[in-house]
Amino acid sequence: MNMIQAINSAHKVLMREDEDTVVFGEDVGYFGGVFRATEGLQKEFGKERCFDAPISENGIAAVAVGMAAYGLKPLIEIQFADYIYPAYDQIVSEVAKMRYRTAAEWTMPMVIRSPYGGGIYGGQTHSQSPESLFTHIAGLKVVIPSTPYDAKGLLIAATEDPDPVIFFEPKRIYNGPFDGHHDRPVSPWSKHPAAEVPEGHFTVPLGKANVVREGEALTVLAYGTMVHVALAAMEEADIDAEVIDLRTLVPLDIEAIEESVKKTGRCLIVHEAPRTSGFGAELSALVTERCFYHLEAPVERVTGWDTPYPHSYEWTYFPGPARIKTALEKVMAD
Repeated sequence: MNMIQAINSAHKVLMREDEDTVVFGEDVGYFGGVFRATEGLQKEFGKERCFDAPISENGIAAVAVGMAAYGLKPLIEIQFADYIYPAYDQIVSEVAKMRYRTAAEWTMPMVIRSPYGGGIYGGQTHSQSPESLFTHIAGLKVVIPSTPYDAKGLLIAATEDPDPVIFFEPKRIYNGPFDGHHDRPVSPWSKHPAAEVPEGHFTVPLGKANVVREGEALTVLAYGTMVHVALAAMEEADIDAEVIDLRTLVPLDIEAIEESVKKTGRCLIVHEAPRTSGFGAELSALVTERCFYHLEAPVERVTGWDTPYPHSYEWTYFPGPARIKTALEKVMAD
């Protein structure tokens, strides 16, 4: 499966197993979603369990809050992460707070899915990476898969979790892994081992990182598309680096990070979002606090710039192999 097919398969597994699972969002019903992640759901489960919503992200989130409070399991889609901001008040004030404000009498078993990130020539309004806006909010879990296998397993785990989950899908790798070289042919998921996705029910636990490449000289922390870019950069640089796919930002597998950094003594963080207050800043602080006496060089970050996402300078903005190489040379030289 590619990532779209894996996400679609997760929906079908969940909806077949639990009739309380409901899917809705803009164009997700009859049309099957702009990326076809919900294709065929309305036909199989009917319009009461998979339906189209108006172009009102705050309304979509608000309706999901009511559904979750009454015992349903809404699995909603925000068409692009760039459009999630109108729903932010509902997510911060209601979704994230309901368990706390009711002393755990009510939970919010809901998932908010949304394609995110750049690398698709989407410009400033279809390329944003707003994950740090949600990792900052107590009460939310934040998940970002990097493979079809993880996408299905994590989505099932997220939907079965009693707490609300923001599920960001890196759309640049919907159809295949991406090494950061935009001028090369696209590699399909069919050639990748993580495209082997079971048809039925399985889960990938939230809060458990994946060491996708073992090494001794350097720890690289990444998630989403950047996992594949980082792997390619390490191979090209011939560095004995350990690459960790975080998979979930909240809860964070800090134990895996600590174990790796204490072994390697160096740390490089890679993400697409702007640098200032990006999630990489939190990772850098945690690594410095917990591994300070093991570090042999300052923690380095390779990120997007502190600008709107530029259309004409996409590959200057995108944290590709050239920028990672520069950071590598710095962290390894210190």
